[in-house]
Amino acid sequence: MSRYFKYKTAEDLVAGARELGQEIAVADSVEPLFQPLNIGGRTVGNRLVIHPMEGCDGTLDGLPGELTYRRYQRFGAGGAKLIWGEATAVWEEGRANSRQLLLADHTLAALERMLTECRQAHRAAGNNDGDLLVGLQLTHSGRYAFRKPILATHDPLLDPLTQDKSTGRVVDASYPLISDSDLERLIDRFVEAARLVYGLGYDFVDIKQCHRYLLSELLAAKNRPGPFGGSYENRTRLIREVVQRIRAEFPDKLIATRMNAYDGIPYRAMAETRIGTPVIHEPPLVCAWGTSALDHTLEDLEEPIRLVRDLARWGVGLINITLGNPYSNPHIGRPADYPPVDGYLPPEHPLLGVARHFRIAHALQAAVPEVTLVGTGYSWLQEFAGHVAAANVGTGRIALAGFGRATLSHPDFAQALRDEGRFQRKKVCRTFSYCTGLMRAKDHPLGQYETGCPPFDKEVYGPVWKEVEAKRGDAT
Repeated sequence: MSRYFKYKTAEDLVAGARELGQEIAVADSVEPLFQPLNIGGRTVGNRLVIHPMEGCDGTLDGLPGELTYRRYQRFGAGGAKLIWGEATAVWEEGRANSRQLLLADHTLAALERMLTECRQAHRAAGNNDGDLLVGLQLTHSGRYAFRKPILATHDPLLDPLTQDKSTGRVVDASYPLISDSDLERLIDRFVEAARLVYGLGYDFVDIKQCHRYLLSELLAAKNRPGPFGGSYENRTRLIREVVQRIRAEFPDKLIATRMNAYDGIPYRAMAETRIGTPVIHEPPLVCAWGTSALDHTLEDLEEPIRLVRDLARWGVGLINITLGNPYSNPHIGRPADYPPVDGYLPPEHPLLGVARHFRIAHALQAAVPEVTLVGTGYSWLQEFAGHVAAANVGTGRIALAGFGRATLSHPDFAQALRDEGRFQRKKVCRTFSYCTGLMRAKDHPLGQYETGCPPFDKEVYGPVWKEVEAKRGDAT
């Protein structure tokens, strides 16, 4: 049974938030979500975004697999007008898992097919794709590269939790950092990657700087020496040079970024209760972007707001705001009642996590009202998510509402909201965390299980989850 989500009506949800000292608004109508919006000279037909959701279902050499194509066909047919294509590594050594997509000469035709079939599915479902925007997220996984960690800086709280799987060595202060020359090469590679993505016909590229992957870690690298660490100007050097070079070469193209606004610190499960608790630490914090140095539970948005303003000045027209680290504090980024298999029980009411998402995204949107921002944190709200998103968008707290996990169980959520004014109850994500559990499960012959929703996509992912559960049972 759910530990927290017990709301039968919208009024119950609003009252529950107030009991926690939070204000969550619920609109009577979802009509605000179906107002068009101009983004960088392009019209997007509604305010609903599908977040970059990795399926871990590509091939070992980085091509989309059949389940990857299926996912984007389902997203295309589902009615959302902004589809944020998933993390695609710009370097082989920067892939987060053995089945992550890769941008390389041999994958270009397949990535183009993924886009084409997404748009075809949109039209086949009776939609005009003239107001559909589809982008691709470009990434380097840094500390979380699956072959070996590539560190931007030494984080005293994350290093003890980071293992070099190629050697079994736990990262310490002697572990090498990525060199300045390699970061310079990475700038060149991101620009080349953007050139390739635009050439395939994608509407925008996202330079990923979230969830403590490499570019995100650079933002917090106050203790890194040299031109990419220390001062704000140095820590933002890489994203600044990438964006300015792309903008100079493609003055009319849309540039996006998904960025952390608050990192927090790692949590671990308590031995007896499995409830998450912060790792032992001594303030002030050294490497926590958007986080108070003296109290990790509080955001400090001075630098994130500064960066959003700078990004707009450099040429970014679309910014997706997110929080936390899915490996070390998943309750911050993905409020849920049920933890993933390698996680912990929520250390706070998930509604507090939802409110944190809304509060921080609104603070950034208010600081740069001229920039299109995407907010997140809706999935835990279940059948009320659409009406809460409509309230946030309708009051200008955020320009666009993004949905992640919820799209795996209900890829046609936008169509349901448009046609019926609500989600289809039997497809609503219940935050069971099976999708994350599949990502984290081990012992697959290809090194990675495909990620989807076993409860609501039983035909495809039900057998996969049963296999994972069977292996876990054998291990225990």
